[in-house]
Amino acid sequence: MIIVETQKEWNKFITEFKSESSVIVPVQCDDNKHPLATNLCLLYVRLLDDNTEEYILPFRHSDAINLKKKYLYQIKTPQKVFTYDKKKLLHLLQLDNIDDIQMKNYLDKNIPMPIDELTTNAHEHFNRVYWGKSNINCIIPIMKHLEKSRLIVNEISKGVFGTIQDCFETYNNDVISNLYNIEKNGLKTVEGMVYSEYNPYTSTGRPSNRFGGINFAALNKKDGSRKKFVSRYGKDGILVEMDYDAYHLRLIGEVIDYKFPKGSVHKHMSKLYKVGYDEAKSLSFQYLYGHIPDEVVKSNPFFGKVQVYINNVWNSYKSNNFIESDIYNKRIYKSNLSDMNKNKLFNYLIQLMETENNMRVLTELLPKIDGYKSKIILYSYDSFLFDVHKDDGMKFVKMVKSIIESKGKYPVRVSKGLNYHKMENITEKL
Repeated sequence: MIIVETQKEWNKFITEFKSESSVIVPVQCDDNKHPLATNLCLLYVRLLDDNTEEYILPFRHSDAINLKKKYLYQIKTPQKVFTYDKKKLLHLLQLDNIDDIQMKNYLDKNIPMPIDELTTNAHEHFNRVYWGKSNINCIIPIMKHLEKSRLIVNEISKGVFGTIQDCFETYNNDVISNLYNIEKNGLKTVEGMVYSEYNPYTSTGRPSNRFGGINFAALNKKDGSRKKFVSRYGKDGILVEMDYDAYHLRLIGEVIDYKFPKGSVHKHMSKLYKVGYDEAKSLSFQYLYGHIPDEVVKSNPFFGKVQVYINNVWNSYKSNNFIESDIYNKRIYKSNLSDMNKNKLFNYLIQLMETENNMRVLTELLPKIDGYKSKIILYSYDSFLFDVHKDDGMKFVKMVKSIIESKGKYPVRVSKGLNYHKMENITEKL
């Protein structure tokens, strides 16, 4: 193991790093902070091809002569880099050609790797004694970081083996990159910037999103907690949200080849049910996420097709021992699921369909808005939140709306506001 502190040691490291594949474990100064709200303490790098050499690159550690920040920007390689959390690593170190072993393991087993459980006695001691203090990792001995990093590498090495799904490249490159690009923009509050943290390793594939005691995926619309979220551009900015209309109904409709007429899906369904709008909306959600009564299957052409789809999915699941998503062809294996029934399995697929379509939209959207001042700052299930600069104006909003709607297949409701609590519907103005 080499602690890189001199130019000679650096030259040796960078030469070997550029010629061999490697595993990288980043250690940030403060594990209690978002990677964007702290600094990089050190990097552990294990080379894989010939000599399995180990390097520690210190940047902010009390035990070492730290490398200057400029060296961080010189860490580039054409070789494959493996890590357990690609999104976190990208926040700390810009690299191409990264494989997220956690994602590979998740696609294989449908559970996250137990990385957070790996520790040393020293880490537990320092975090207990110095609880509440910042940058604890900068004083935990380097050799203990080495010990913990080895534990992590041994764990992720298990994820190298097993099934490699065809969708891995899409999830590794598109899904993780999309979530990374939203996270890095942050959200402005009246107290300062905060950062979200998406967790894509959930049982259904729908990312959770919480950090710092805030559940960004479930911000309350009624208790005023959204008021603190404002534009980073002050008087020159405004928040704009785009919510899909009857999103799940439209997604399923496309899969089962049911053509909704133009206009409101819920109005269409109210005619089929012969009830009012609000009751129709309630019934649709009740049937979609629960049991569809036989009389509804027989009388409602949409839910008749939905029931056929549910039955086909269930039969395929029992015979093939897996289900496969309709967009990215992600497989969830029967051995990784428990207490399944028809409707529960269908709900898994709905959430997966929602997530993958959102990722497909983001993969198209993000490169096209990269040159604008305006930023996407939050994605939650069926909505996207933007911090829009006045210089980009309504032209930007209309362009984004067109992409998110996928040429009109999934209409959105557009709202704007000076804060995230008080939002005005401006759909008709667009």
